Parts: sequence; structure tokens; C-alpha cells
Amino acid sequence: MINNQERKAEYYKALIEKRSEYEGVFYVGVTSTGVFCRPTCPARKPKYNNCEFYETAQQALLASFRPCQRCRPLSHPNQVSDIVRFLVEAVEQNPEKRWKGQDFRDLSIDESTARRQFKKRFGMTFVEYARARRMGLALKSIRSGEKIINTQIASGYDSSSGFRDAFSRIMGAPPTRLDDSRILKAAWLDTQLGPMVAIADESELYLLEFVDRRGLEREVERLRKKMKVAIIPGQTLPIQSMERELTQYFQGVLTEFKTPLHLIGSPFQQGVWDQLRQIPPGETRSYADIALALGKPTAYRAVAQANGANQLAIVIPCHRVINSDGELGGYGGGVARKEWLLNHEKRGTSNK
Repeated sequence: MINNQERKAEYYKALIEKRSEYEGVFYVGVTSTGVFCRPTCPARKPKYNNCEFYETAQQALLASFRPCQRCRPLSHPNQVSDIVRFLVEAVEQNPEKRWKGQDFRDLSIDESTARRQFKKRFGMTFVEYARARRMGLALKSIRSGEKIINTQIASGYDSSSGFRDAFSRIMGAPPTRLDDSRILKAAWLDTQLGPMVAIADESELYLLEFVDRRGLEREVERLRKKMKVAIIPGQTLPIQSMERELTQYFQGVLTEFKTPLHLIGSPFQQGVWDQLRQIPPGETRSYADIALALGKPTAYRAVAQANGANQLAIVIPCHRVINSDGELGGYGGGVARKEWLLNHEKRGTSNK
């Protein structure tokens, strides 16, 4: 049990505000009900004096608390609901289908519930998800030599202008201007600290960030515009590789990532990121240390900016950089996650 009063006050504030960046960082046992919850539990919040905080679910269980039935602290954060899973499978069975209200009624699914759950899970409504999947098939058809008019009709659009407009909104370019080299795919990866989004092509990983990172939408849009690509839902080998490696990392059995990366940055930024990857797990460096290693001892502010521009969380370990005074400093995924990652890596090295 966590007894530090400052830490308990911090965690209670996070509990009251339902702050998702604390997912996996702590669990709260509620003495008045005997249950333990995750930080974002939707249930009515307990009084401070009725809360006991734990670093792991196992500690809460050993303290005789039972798991909450609302937030299900023993499952992944944002675990896929039955409705989301069912509709994703339905789209895969008939990906060219254009969904209408009657289709939801036939399946006894509330359309507004589907919209809300897909928005929370994927950042897009179910109709937008189905449309993106349909457009992905349209793109594949066009690349294989199919005439655009045939693809348009198969996608369910009566007019060519409607098809091109919808295609452009989703893909970022009209169908005649896209090729294999201008497509990136995005997937949602569940982790112990909350969901992450991974973006990759068929050979390299471009972005890996926590879904709730502030400014993530702008970050993805900058990537799309800089690379002049479309970003659509999907899987690639680098994404699958990253998912496996993240699982091993959180299990404490992996310290070096092998998934190929595509780094987008200036020579100075890439130099900083190379230095970050040389920091051993369980250790930290200051911005000044990195600047000195680069042979530019006065460039610590530029190092901090390059650190913040890193788009590959955990893999390029910007969480291992702290202030010269020993304070943790900032972190795009939240300082609580940064502290958890550092402690996780220290425990891993001490167990070897």
C-alpha cells in the first residue's frame, strides 16, 4: 500500500478527475465498499479517507479488495466491448457494405451506442470506420488496375464527385494520385499503461504514442502532410512486431526493440534520438548530459525540444531524460507514466 501522503493526494486528485494517463500507475481500494478500481472508473467517487492506493492490482487483491464490476481493473484499459468486436467482425465479413439505420435495428444494436463506443475506441464513429475500411478496399482495387468508375459503383457511390470527395477526406488525396508508397496504416495497441496508436507502412514504424497524449491529432496530421500520405485503419508487419515487443517490454523480458523505425527529423534531432537509445534501461541522463555527448554542451534547450519532438514513445526512450536537478521534468504521455516506466525498467535491471 502507498503511504506517502503527497503521492496519495496526487492520486486522489487524478481519481476525481478520471485522468487516463494514470491508468496502470495506481489502483484504488475503497474501504467503504471493499472493491478496487482503476483511476478512470465511472462510479461515484469515494471520500479521500476511504481510499487506499496500490501500485498493482495484485497488491489490492492481497489486501482483500475485490475487482470493481464497472471499470474491470483486471482487464486492459479500454478493453474492446462486445458491440465493438461484433461490428468490426461484421465489417470484415462485408467490408463494402454501406450501413444504414435499419442494419443496426436488424442486429438489435443501438446506433448511438455504436457511434459512441467506436468514437471512444478508434477516434471515429462506426460509420466513419466502415467508410474508411471501404475506401481502403477501393484504393487496393484502383492500385490493382480496376477502373475508377467500377470501384466507385462497388463502394456504393452514384456520382464520381461524391466518391472522389469522400475518398479525399479519408485518404488525404484523390484516388488518381495515390500509390503504394503513400499509404500508412494506423492501429490501436492496448498496453498496461493505457492504449497507444501505432502508425507504419509495410516496412517501418513511423509513430507510437499514447492515445490520450495532448496534441496527438495535430501530430498525426503533421505526419500526414509532411510525408504526403494517407493514413487509414489497418495492420502491417511493423505494427504487429511492435505489439509483440510492447507486450514483452511490459512483462519485463525485453529491453531492446528491434522493430524497424522511420525517423523524421533534422540531423540534430536524429542525433539526440540516437543518444536516447544509448541510455541503458534503468538509467537516466539530463538534457545537459545529452548535449555534452553531442559535443554541443550549450545546446541543452535544443536537446529538450528534440526530446519533445520524438514521435516514438518508449521505443526511443525520451522518458529516460530528466532535469539536471534530478526532477523528472515533462513527458508527453504524462509525468506519472514517465515515473512508472523508469521504475519498471529499474526493477527489470535489478532482477537480472
